[in-house]
Amino acid sequence: MQEPFNTLLQNLHASAGRIPADLLIDNLQIVDVFTERIFPGALLIHGETIVAVNPGRQVEAAQTFDGKGMYAVPGFMDCHVHIETTLLTPEALASVIVPWGTTTLFVDAMEIANVLGIKGLKCLLGNRNLPFRTFMEVPSRVPTAPGLETTGGVLGVEEVAELLDDEIAVSLGELDPEKILNYKTEYLHKILHARQRGKICNGHAIGLDWDQLNIYAAAGLSDDHESVTYNELFERLRLGLKPLVREGSTERNLTELISGVVANHLPTEDILFCTDDKHVNDIAQEGHISYNIQKSIELGLDPVKAVKIATINAARHFRLDHMLGSLTPGRLADIVLLEDLRDIRPAHVFKGGALVASSGVLEKELKGDYPDFMLSTVTVSPDLSETDFIVPATGETAKVQVINLYPDQIINYGSEEVLKVSDGAVIPDVARDILKLSVVERYGKNGQVASGFVKGFGLQGGAIASSVSHDHHNIVIVGTNDRDMVLAARELERCQGGFAAVRDGEVLGVLPLPIGGLMSPLPAKAVMKEIEALNQVVAEMGSAMPAPFMSLSFVSLPTVPELGLTDLGLIDVLKHRIIPVVLD
Repeated sequence: MQEPFNTLLQNLHASAGRIPADLLIDNLQIVDVFTERIFPGALLIHGETIVAVNPGRQVEAAQTFDGKGMYAVPGFMDCHVHIETTLLTPEALASVIVPWGTTTLFVDAMEIANVLGIKGLKCLLGNRNLPFRTFMEVPSRVPTAPGLETTGGVLGVEEVAELLDDEIAVSLGELDPEKILNYKTEYLHKILHARQRGKICNGHAIGLDWDQLNIYAAAGLSDDHESVTYNELFERLRLGLKPLVREGSTERNLTELISGVVANHLPTEDILFCTDDKHVNDIAQEGHISYNIQKSIELGLDPVKAVKIATINAARHFRLDHMLGSLTPGRLADIVLLEDLRDIRPAHVFKGGALVASSGVLEKELKGDYPDFMLSTVTVSPDLSETDFIVPATGETAKVQVINLYPDQIINYGSEEVLKVSDGAVIPDVARDILKLSVVERYGKNGQVASGFVKGFGLQGGAIASSVSHDHHNIVIVGTNDRDMVLAARELERCQGGFAAVRDGEVLGVLPLPIGGLMSPLPAKAVMKEIEALNQVVAEMGSAMPAPFMSLSFVSLPTVPELGLTDLGLIDVLKHRIIPVVLD
């Protein structure tokens, strides 16, 4: 306790003017998130903490920073994000999100946990010397669908309890409805562990009707990031579930939701922002949480209210408003300076009183160092062959269940389609954009392969594959022929994970992601360049998707309606069971 006591005492002395402070940022227009007023002033900072706002006396500080009349707002917060799906390490990610004003991430690292368990999760979130803050939403469902998928790691009740005791843990991570509506003991115990520690429980309330939502809320879930329509957002608010307005790469929900909020004059105090899953290229081009704020303003939301959603609302939700979310004494000095409150392009970003980014550039680039066990996670069966991808059927045609994709959403719908059968195998229909979809177990446990069909990718030939496939992260492949699909799986094993595009027996492009098969060790700019090149290759293969690999990574998810595909088979998400691909 001596060090925290000394820090507090020094902050009080600096606030009282008994010792010089470390930094004075003056000539500001300060945005007050409590009164929703803007006033001219200055911020006095000692160590990492704001110790005075507009001190009414002449103050001393080791350094003075001229705010040049800019607007000062608190650092932005992403209330739910999977770092792994940015494809970057936390160190590389800093160069992309911090210049956009994001100073705090609430991270559910369930992706690395599904691959490498608690050991991998701790390695990923172990760096405390980043230019942004990381708080942990302890993964609640590793695996996501026990008995319906193969994963590399498992987090049971004991592991979750251990993680909840970590100083950076603020919540139990997203819990899907199936666990609650079926009263599954393991997950109810995880909820109780979080609540006994005074921590909230994050939700994933997709596809619920009013009565189901009541049961879900009664379990003690606190929020939900799966609202697609305004009515869904409104229902969640009515039941005390705070809606997280999500804007990711394939989950574009903000326009629909905020338009409804504005049109209906809905209070915004209990609304939050998140990205959930957003590729690095999209962040670099349009922004991070800054984009959510900007787009909300353009849709008619008051700028101060939009800033509050990204700051004090988030801090209050996670019970951190004594530390974060406002530019007031005693709070950490995470500050964003804007030249125009309607143009969310940060001129300067401070974390804990230290300048970490200016004019869109990080002050200091970082590089992560990850152990060997995180770099060798992809083992495909040595016996993998084209016959493993066959969907067997008799006769000349077969009726099959097909996964149909919605544009800009991760939800899908099923349909029944008739496909031709050749030599006892159902074959794709490229002309109708009904392609084969397969998942290959990649942990070296059972060599299982399951195949089905999907509509929406638009490939005219070849195959694309990814070792990022939520939440099990086996290898998921969509293709027009089995030969190229086998080659794509082998290519990902060779580079220990990533994205690959194959056509006519040739690898046309690959992005290696060797850290857990999920992330690249390269800097952000290098990864962006490789993704752009690979997306162009896929476009030349016939796909019009803006983010084909992000769409591919979600099509196998067994918790997002209506259908998912894992290495064990086609999943009816709402009934939580394996169903046949070929119908009688």
